[in-house]
Amino acid sequence: MFGGILAGLAAGALWGLVFVAPRMVQGPSSVDLTAGRFLAYGAVALMVMLLARRRWPTAGQALSALGMSVLGFTGYYLLLVLAIRDAGTEVPSLIIGTIPLWVMLLGKPGHLRWAALVPGLLLTVGGLVLMMASPHEAAGPAPQPHYLRGLLLAAASLACWTAFALLNSAWLKRHPEVNATDWANWLGLATGAGALLLWMAAGSPAQAIAAQPDFGLFVFLCIATGFGSAWLATILWNVASQRLSASLCGQLIVSETLFALAYSFAWDARWPTPAQAAACVLFTLGILASIKAHR
Repeated sequence: MFGGILAGLAAGALWGLVFVAPRMVQGPSSVDLTAGRFLAYGAVALMVMLLARRRWPTAGQALSALGMSVLGFTGYYLLLVLAIRDAGTEVPSLIIGTIPLWVMLLGKPGHLRWAALVPGLLLTVGGLVLMMASPHEAAGPAPQPHYLRGLLLAAASLACWTAFALLNSAWLKRHPEVNATDWANWLGLATGAGALLLWMAAGSPAQAIAAQPDFGLFVFLCIATGFGSAWLATILWNVASQRLSASLCGQLIVSETLFALAYSFAWDARWPTPAQAAACVLFTLGILASIKAHR
């Protein structure tokens, strides 16, 4: 269990980098950066499989990896991008921020009492409320013409990643013979193919990306996040999913928010506001409460 918790926290630390990476480069769109990251993930997975002579999936395993990659990677992000286009950034972010709660609630093991999850849930909800209250109260732009459609797309995005977390955990537990690294590689191949389709559908022309002044940094960030925040993070998350219940993994997803905030504060060279600091404390206490409940 301890190894699974460390793996889940390490995955959160790597995922958190994705939130600050777009702020480090100017020019390429978020779709370009995400497609580049996922293409790099696919390339890393392919090289590892060829150089290390890792096993290749069967037809059934490849189909499962393709479905999971749509739920947890390209499909999830494409829906989120479309939601932000139609409804702005704030409300879709609030909706996506509830993913850990849904995974905790839907992934509860049968032997665990609901009362045992309440402290961790309440602490996490309190942290989300504190973190989101300030931007929610700020006066924003008028609702977009397709605001309702944006909300529905955000809800679909949330459903995709929640389903991925639950189904990925269940699949790995049903197939203990599949190594966490092999499964990450198979997901990478499927995700790389999906990223190519995503870039063709919504990305910028290759010439326009290459002409950007930050093109070198763009390529570096795609490779760094493709290797660390996708390939390595997926291996670590697979280890956590194999060793821990889905509900505890759901609580560990909160660590992604914590690390993303820490990286953001460091990039801005500032300390968090009192409300943000209090939210981070509540998130941390929520993780500890959930670990205690699952012992």
